[in-house]
Amino acid sequence: MAADVTVFAAASLKNALDEISATFEAETGHSVSLSLAGSSLLARQIALGAPADIYLPASPEWMDYLEGENRLIPGSRRDLLGNRLVLVAPIENPGAIAGFEDPALFDHLGQGKLAMAMVEAVPAGVYGKSALQSLGLWQDLAPHVAQTDNVRAALALVAAGAAPLGVVYASDARAEPRVSVLAEFPAQSHAPIRYPLALVQGPGGPAVEAFFAYLQGPKARDAFLSAGFDVIAE
Repeated sequence: MAADVTVFAAASLKNALDEISATFEAETGHSVSLSLAGSSLLARQIALGAPADIYLPASPEWMDYLEGENRLIPGSRRDLLGNRLVLVAPIENPGAIAGFEDPALFDHLGQGKLAMAMVEAVPAGVYGKSALQSLGLWQDLAPHVAQTDNVRAALALVAAGAAPLGVVYASDARAEPRVSVLAEFPAQSHAPIRYPLALVQGPGGPAVEAFFAYLQGPKARDAFLSAGFDVIAE
C-alpha cells in the first residue's frame, strides 16, 4: 500500500532530493513530500510537533537541538553528506579575482550587496560569516550583506543580478547556470560542512524506513555526487 513519507531538509538539497524522491516513488509506489527551507526553521517546526518523518539539515547543531528535545529516534542519526562554500557572481558579469586577498573583490562588490543566508541562524550563513571572519574580511563586508531566509534565496539574488556577489554552497552554484564561481573558501576557514540524517519520532512505518535506507543507497549516492555534494562513507 502506498504511504507518504515527509522529509524536512535543507533548501540546498532541492535538486538532489527532487531527483531521488522521484526515482523512489517510481520504484516503490510510495509518495514523498519534501519540505525544503532553512535548517533552523525546520528544526523549530519539528520541535513544535510538525509531522516530519526524516530530518536532513545542513548543520549538526540543529540536529543536536532536536536530539536535546528528544524528537529523534535514538540510534538513527548519521552524517550523510558534505559540501564546500564558494563565492559566486552573475554569469554575465563574473569579473575575476585572484583569491580572497585580491582588492578586486571589493571593486567587484562596489556599492552592491553580498547575498548570504541569515548569518546567525541558517547554516550557510553561519559558515559564511565564520569563513569571512577567518579571512579578516567580515568587518569590511558586513555592511554590504543582504541576508535571506535560506541559501537558495541568496543564490537567486545573484542569479537575477540583484546582488553582484553571494556566498553559497558549491552544490548550489552547480545547480544554477546563471552564476559563476569566483573562488572557493579554504576548508580551514570554517567548520566542516556536514548534513546529518535522522528519523524523527512519530508513527514511522515501512515506507519511512525504506526511504531512509534509500537515501543512503547507491542511487541516492550517485544523485548527491552529481549535484556536487560529498558523500560521507561510514
